[in-house]
Amino acid sequence: MSKLGVAVKRILVGRPQRSDRLSHTLLPKRVALPVFASDAMSSVAYAPEEIFLTLSAAGVAAYAFSPWVGLAVVIVLMTVVTSYRQNVHAYPSGGGDYEVATVNLGRKAGLTVASALLVDYTLTVAVSISSAAANIGALIPYVAEHKVQFAVVAILVLTAVNLRGIKESGVAFAIPTYAFIVGIGAMIIWGFTRILVFGDELRAVSADVQLLAEGDAFTGMALVLLVLRSFTQGAAALTGVEAISNGVPAFRKPKSRNAATTLLMLGTISVVMFSGIIALALMTGAKVAEFPDTQIVGAPEGYIQQTLVAQLADVVFQDFRPGFFFVVVFTALILVLAANTAYNGFPVLGSILSQDRYLPRQLHTRGDRLAFSNGILVLAGVAIVLVVGFQADVTRLIALYTVGVFTSFTLSQAGMLRHWARLLATETDQPTRQRMRRSQAINAFGAAMTGIVLVIVLITKFTRGAWIAIAGMVFFYVLMQAIRRHYDRVAAELVAGEVDGVLPSRNHAIVLVSTLHKPTLRAVAYARATRPDVLEAVTVNVDEADTRRLVRDWERRKLPVPLKVVESPYREITKPVLDYVKRIRTNNPRDVVTVFIPEYVVGRWWEQILHNQSALRLKGRLLFQPGVMVTSVPWQLASSERVATRRPESPPGSWRRGYEQLPGEDGTQPAKPPPVKQR
Repeated sequence: MSKLGVAVKRILVGRPQRSDRLSHTLLPKRVALPVFASDAMSSVAYAPEEIFLTLSAAGVAAYAFSPWVGLAVVIVLMTVVTSYRQNVHAYPSGGGDYEVATVNLGRKAGLTVASALLVDYTLTVAVSISSAAANIGALIPYVAEHKVQFAVVAILVLTAVNLRGIKESGVAFAIPTYAFIVGIGAMIIWGFTRILVFGDELRAVSADVQLLAEGDAFTGMALVLLVLRSFTQGAAALTGVEAISNGVPAFRKPKSRNAATTLLMLGTISVVMFSGIIALALMTGAKVAEFPDTQIVGAPEGYIQQTLVAQLADVVFQDFRPGFFFVVVFTALILVLAANTAYNGFPVLGSILSQDRYLPRQLHTRGDRLAFSNGILVLAGVAIVLVVGFQADVTRLIALYTVGVFTSFTLSQAGMLRHWARLLATETDQPTRQRMRRSQAINAFGAAMTGIVLVIVLITKFTRGAWIAIAGMVFFYVLMQAIRRHYDRVAAELVAGEVDGVLPSRNHAIVLVSTLHKPTLRAVAYARATRPDVLEAVTVNVDEADTRRLVRDWERRKLPVPLKVVESPYREITKPVLDYVKRIRTNNPRDVVTVFIPEYVVGRWWEQILHNQSALRLKGRLLFQPGVMVTSVPWQLASSERVATRRPESPPGSWRRGYEQLPGEDGTQPAKPPPVKQR
């Protein structure tokens, strides 16, 4: 990498960290909450709104169902939080739902959960960023007009922050997350105080508009399906709960207890904010329509529908405008940062799947900052595709959203039932058995609730976009199966057998020659040093005059290696060499053929284009030939010296080698070590 590239990387990512500093990146609960729970908490900014948006299809009268829909969401949310507290204690290794399902239900169930979570994490980023664009658009019209561009830039910024490491991103996101909690909490408390204590009549800006029902949405089965669909839209408030069970290894010790405590904090805060927003919306008469252009009538001139949170903040803080801006700004920020939950969950899950050989091995290792950099980049790329493809439309994206998360919820809870049943079969201590029975009952109730929600989601959302999420899950499932088969096949081929160590009969060495110059002489000298049984130089005759000159120079220098000329009537280089090597192998199947290829080493990227192209083609073809070894013999050109003399970024053992140490992580310049005494 060039100096400019290194400088840009260090500005964006920071200095690399040693592997033994991994323990210093573990998170306390106060930082883990914004890192892992920002998605679940931020969903209260759009989940209540989605309930009202869906019910608006039946007119204002259907808003009467919103408290009951909200209550059902709260019950499911608390059930899932309580159930996952059992998960983090039973499986603290970080596999989360994937590990629970794989261990207890089998490999296919585990892959199904993994596929669902991969889809869910990518949608988390797309939905959160798109919702942030909508909220910021309430303040800045330019953002509302360019939502897609804003969302793409936000994803890129979030990616750069996460590449700096989990702890750094957690500290950076803690202030906006806690500010969002304070802002929404203050809005709910102050709104209730004004209405219930002071008796103020708070009317939202949309309180006096009328909503037209769509067709027969308020009759019979259509109303039932509408209410169920509003429930599934509101169930988006549950997304992100599973991230804590996947991120247990990132917590400080005691890991399981800290993760369980963070889950309880998450559930309590989310329930209070979710319920408070729904209640405040009903008290102020706030309305939102899924299709405002056709559903809203009687609106004042110039009326523009704002998000539900913006409307509530506007009416509650109508006499204190800084409060309105505080809520709207930090709501938008938390929606951007909510994607951070996926940035911590997706790479960890990808690393575990890679370790199990279901995803490419590049996802397994950590980057310079001890974060799973490759997983972060993959997540960002897929999320950008979703945002652009769905034009940052929250309602369209959220229809895809809850399928994956409730699939993983249901299979995980079913796996926990098998887990407790297996332990109960061998446990004899009565108090311990009672605790296990209680945990089993909690997981059984959780499995039933999330299973019912999953069925409702599939019924009400399949034709509205959920099929795309299901197709994505199937794609990931098939892809991971194919990757595992490939790795298994390669492993089987590479198993060392009893006859694999047999030496070849002879080593037939070939030095490829085009011109008699310094790189050629070095390649010949190196080939002779390996002491092969047969050594010869080979050139391809593509130009008669050049070939005659080469033969003449070769004989004049009296080199101790015979030069053989291979004819090429069609002026090719690669095929004649391949044919010649194949003839040697055919005549002597037990011989190994070693091909030495002189290559230039250059220091500039554009110089590489001008050199070594024939060598690259030859190596690419020779690698597929059995019994053929390819050896590159480098010759460093003058331009390569700029790379060789470039100062290392952070040379290992720099004190011993005499390098000047780079500034420390705190930005200070450490003192140089004392000089080493010479004996």
